[in-house]
Amino acid sequence: MRLALLLSAWACLGLVACAPVSFDSELKGETTVAKGPPGVTTLLNAFPAIGSFAGLDFDQNPDFRNQGVSKDEVSSVKPKAIELRLLSPDDADFGFLDTLEFFAKAGDQEKRFARKQDISRLGLQAPNPVLRMEVEDVELQPFVAAPSMSIIVRGKGRMPEQEVRLQAVVTLSAQVDLL
Repeated sequence: MRLALLLSAWACLGLVACAPVSFDSELKGETTVAKGPPGVTTLLNAFPAIGSFAGLDFDQNPDFRNQGVSKDEVSSVKPKAIELRLLSPDDADFGFLDTLEFFAKAGDQEKRFARKQDISRLGLQAPNPVLRMEVEDVELQPFVAAPSMSIIVRGKGRMPEQEVRLQAVVTLSAQVDLL
């Protein structure tokens, strides 16, 4: 009886040791959308790049390092949440923006992982509104494991009446299968 109990306990420990480990990695970056010419509505056809989202190497990512995990050991990475925060000016809102999309890019491969449409109709009011993106259920592990990955943001709308500073926060959920 004790032997069976002991073997059962060891089997449970073995299963726990083989269970996947999950952790979140948060990426932050800022950009500025230039103001349009006064008195003229100018289309916003290109969203400004977020410099800290270019050339990402997840072996250098603090969240991966804190877990003691290399990008090659990660079996799955999926987007968990993406927010765009309007930092300044305090009286600005997202009324200038119609659509926004987030893409992972590595080499010549690209995959959309979040989007939001009809942003100007959401009524996100000043001061400092937060836009929560619609996250898609896509696998980003091949992008994270690549030598370098970039997050590209594409948006359309109208240039704002005043310069707008934005912060993007991308939260990824990573999984490591332990042996």
